[in-house]
Amino acid sequence: MESQLTIALMQSDCIWENSLENQIRLQTLLGTVPAQSDVVLLPEMFNTGFSMNPQKVAEPMGGSTVRWMRDWAFQNKKVLAGSLAIEEDGLFYNRFLWIDPEGNCHTYDKRHGFSLAGEDKAYTAGTAFAVFEYRGWRICPRICYDLRFPLWARNTKAYDLLLFVANWPRPRIHAWDTLLQARAIENMSYCIGVNRVGVDPNGNDYPGHSAAYDALGTQLTEELNGKEGIAVVTLNREPLHSLREQLDFLADRDEFVWDQKLG
Repeated sequence: MESQLTIALMQSDCIWENSLENQIRLQTLLGTVPAQSDVVLLPEMFNTGFSMNPQKVAEPMGGSTVRWMRDWAFQNKKVLAGSLAIEEDGLFYNRFLWIDPEGNCHTYDKRHGFSLAGEDKAYTAGTAFAVFEYRGWRICPRICYDLRFPLWARNTKAYDLLLFVANWPRPRIHAWDTLLQARAIENMSYCIGVNRVGVDPNGNDYPGHSAAYDALGTQLTEELNGKEGIAVVTLNREPLHSLREQLDFLADRDEFVWDQKLG
């Protein structure tokens, strides 16, 4: 069990719908990750961009990108995480993968498809709330549009860290900044968001704004100014738990009955 967790936020650009070329360019960028990092967090659909062509870009869980992630995690003794399009049993998912150096893989399928882009039609919605443990930390992964739905991130599972990976465009970036901070405050949790940079063929401009916040909403990382780069943050679990004991706001939350289909 580790009281600290050092996370590298990889704010990267992306080559459109070309998984192999993205593996090559990310391999170079990953070579600049600070040695003390325990986890490297990549953006949403880091290997293809936010493509609504799953028949073209999706891979099975044994595909080349997942194998590349496993190899990198093993060789570098770090977790590698991010989302990509996955095909499974004839369905397509926008799936978050967290792969540790021992080869263990935790997954989360995006619940809220971005309907304005047709994601809800191209990809199957996930149904599992998904919280997993790593080195004693309880971690809740989410993807992009999920950020707008606070009930789906509600801290009823005593998680310590809430993660969002995204392709969030410039016109709505103020919402990204505001909602990341809000999710940290309302859930009394660390909250990290990693967004891509660059422009895709559909004309969507992505400005980054990757950031980490503590449970009081204080930003813990420096701005990367809309460029490719890495922000590194070391999180401490014990001060978080002490703060929750001192300010036990979660104990006063309203109770809701979950739809059993949603886990």
